[in-house]
Amino acid sequence: MVFDHPNLVSDSGLLLMATLARRLGLPGLVSRWVHTGAANPAAKVMTVVMGMIAGATNIDALDRLRSGATRKVLGFAPLAPSTLGTFLRTFTFGHVRQLDAVCSRLLANAWAAGAGPGEGEDLVVDLDSSVAEVYGKAKQGASYGYTGVLGYHPLIATRAGTGEILGSRMRKGAAGSSRGVLRFIGEVLATIGRAGVSGQVTVRADSAFWSWKLIDKLTKAGVGWSITVRLVTKVNNTIAAIPEENWTTIDYTRSGHAQVAETTYTTGTGKRARTVRLVVRRTRLADTAQAAMWPTWRHHAFICNNTLTTTEADRFHRNHAVVELAIRELKDNGLEHCPSGRFAANGAWLACAVLAHNLSRWAGIIAIDGPIRTARTIRNRLVAIAGALVNRSGTPTLRLPTDWPWAHQFHKALETIQALPAAASP
Repeated sequence: MVFDHPNLVSDSGLLLMATLARRLGLPGLVSRWVHTGAANPAAKVMTVVMGMIAGATNIDALDRLRSGATRKVLGFAPLAPSTLGTFLRTFTFGHVRQLDAVCSRLLANAWAAGAGPGEGEDLVVDLDSSVAEVYGKAKQGASYGYTGVLGYHPLIATRAGTGEILGSRMRKGAAGSSRGVLRFIGEVLATIGRAGVSGQVTVRADSAFWSWKLIDKLTKAGVGWSITVRLVTKVNNTIAAIPEENWTTIDYTRSGHAQVAETTYTTGTGKRARTVRLVVRRTRLADTAQAAMWPTWRHHAFICNNTLTTTEADRFHRNHAVVELAIRELKDNGLEHCPSGRFAANGAWLACAVLAHNLSRWAGIIAIDGPIRTARTIRNRLVAIAGALVNRSGTPTLRLPTDWPWAHQFHKALETIQALPAAASP
């Protein structure tokens, strides 16, 4: 065997993603907003993003885009890994914020192209943090957090139902879960406001983000909230006071029983007193050998300001778990680990991973029939396709495998993306 065919393309489906990125105005946004002093930032960011969509999880793996005729499919010349590494190291925290501005405005362009919520449609924002792993002891800002994994601790805000990343913020590994959340959630609300959301917005979060300052900020902004509370003594006493007849049985796992009830939780005194709605779910194992070992109820409580019934409020809050699926997808789109020794460079890597993740999500929402596909499914079916770029009577033609099972999806997706109006120049 010989590696000598100049017209082969290993990931021909990047034609879809590169076309979508151009239609949404990604290169122009990068040129407008990102000014690190490095030349041609648009091509460099596009190289990183397209490489992540193709499955690259480190800087060296981005070199796959420079093989064969891939650059002719992408529409730009991919840069070498050494050049990209140097480019990422030019980033400071301020430059990472410039790249965050690109993510924000690209989201607005995508929603205007049809990926956003409809007129008056409600939007649910799931707030969480995750651990971005690093390899090696010389990574700026990395440390062992509560998971025992060496890495960083970024904040992530996702859109329930689609898995889009609405905002991200790289933080040191030792950062607490709620560090910087007030400013972060303010920027997320500004992003979706700029993108044109018109329905009711609700923020869901776990107990790590339980803070009256956060609740006050959301309430002042007219945003709904559903936040898990920690089982401190006063909360436990409030739960214990719920009459037994107020508990309602709900469907749960086959190996467990569950019931829900609600009450009010009051904190503070005098003028500083406040009363909120407290919904509690209690669970225990069914009739098994383990049930005899743990016969007592375990409680999960959250506060909210919606008007749903107790059962509906519990079901709505439980769906916060979908944020983990979105974070898993994000890691599958390049954030498997942070490759640089510089903290700001890894912040830029996170922003590029968000761009790659969202482009895959938007391709699924805008151009692919049926349920929204996961990034891995999109990569396997529509991106990682071997092809050959040939000249047919003067017309460049991308030849793809015969009997490709998802050829019809590829054709329809490309036609839909090509029909999108080009985003206005920034």
